[in-house]
Amino acid sequence: MLRKLFDPGDLTASQVVKLVMWPLALVTAADMVFYKALPGHHTNDFKPVYTALDAFLHHAPVYTANLSSVDPHYLYPPGGTLLLAPMGLFDEATGRTVFLLLNLFAAILAVHLLLRMFGYTSRSPLAPVAYFALFLSEALVNTLTFGNVNGIFFLAEVGFLALLLQRRNVPAGIVLGLTIAIKPILAPLLLLPAVRRQWSTVTISLALPIAATAIAWPLAADPDRYFVHNLPYSLQVRDYYNSSISGFAAYYDVHPVATLLVRGLLAITVAISLWLLWRYYRHQELFFVTTATGVLLTGEFTLSSLGQQYYSMFLFPFLFTVVVKSSVLRNWPAWLAIFGFASYETWLLFRWPAFGRNLEYSRATFGWALLLIVVCCVLTDRYLAARREQRLAHGIDPAHLAPDFPTPDRRPIDIRPAVPPQPRSTQPKGSDQNPIPGQVVEAK
Repeated sequence: MLRKLFDPGDLTASQVVKLVMWPLALVTAADMVFYKALPGHHTNDFKPVYTALDAFLHHAPVYTANLSSVDPHYLYPPGGTLLLAPMGLFDEATGRTVFLLLNLFAAILAVHLLLRMFGYTSRSPLAPVAYFALFLSEALVNTLTFGNVNGIFFLAEVGFLALLLQRRNVPAGIVLGLTIAIKPILAPLLLLPAVRRQWSTVTISLALPIAATAIAWPLAADPDRYFVHNLPYSLQVRDYYNSSISGFAAYYDVHPVATLLVRGLLAITVAISLWLLWRYYRHQELFFVTTATGVLLTGEFTLSSLGQQYYSMFLFPFLFTVVVKSSVLRNWPAWLAIFGFASYETWLLFRWPAFGRNLEYSRATFGWALLLIVVCCVLTDRYLAARREQRLAHGIDPAHLAPDFPTPDRRPIDIRPAVPPQPRSTQPKGSDQNPIPGQVVEAK
């Protein structure tokens, strides 16, 4: 064993990657859990949640917080309170530990499901790289350190996408509807089943939050106060812990006209990207769904009233598309943007505190905005090149693309082959000419 360990003989590139990356991923995970997550942080998202759940279980008023402070507030609706109520059965310390472990295992399982979606197994060299990136990310570290629910929502997002691709409409609607009932951060994903005409998914996703609120209403002491006290507050733009364009502008006192102009321009890039994705990539279902998810959610974080950096966990399905040959992320500006919002490193410089503070407070905002711009530029450039070369009828992918890397271990979740839209045939019946490349010819 020792001889094999120190003199392993000929190794493939994938074996070398696994030998290097699995130890790094596991040690990073241990450091994140035991050094950062379990000790906690002065920002405690779990405490107001536990206090509200305990009050709900004892039929006491839930929505009583002073919203003028900068402390974390409980903003979940009555239906979400009902769904989270079992966590209030523990004491606070035990509940926080259980909640932390649930989010940790949910995030790990989400990455496992993502690997399977893209056709990879745990034996692939992509697996340790993905887990290393997850454990090192600001999103997971602060989700667990603060005691937030993002890890469970990450698993729900990946589960929803997998079910959507498999055309399991009812389960997909249930998963997305339960997340919307707690907090609507994944609500923009309703556009995906809508454009794919999976209407039962849309209906169930919208009906479940309404049903949860209706059930919770007679069980809560003050459900109406949520709609007049907490909901208006959650829709306001705040100037702290807010990396959206509006939050950035509020913190730095940017003129409202300039803020509106920037938001409008970024909204246009989102619209262009989504249109090009739908028009030319909807038949590549896995790529279309995951890339559109990234554009929708990045647009939400950037353009809505509230965008917090650890929401970037929900962009992992989009980041996985870098292994797909049609990816829009195979360029260095995209990964400069990703480093801006994904890294746990801080830029609070000791020698230049004011400059460092500005870098730290703005890096997520600029990272999200730059990512939207890069995606729009890549897709637009592909479209213009295809139009110039008169090959729009066959898609906008460049003629020569690097293959999927690494090679998938199994078939990805994609129920239809990646066939670009074809022009109508002008051949007469019975023509012996060859069919268009990629066209399926049925036997008669």
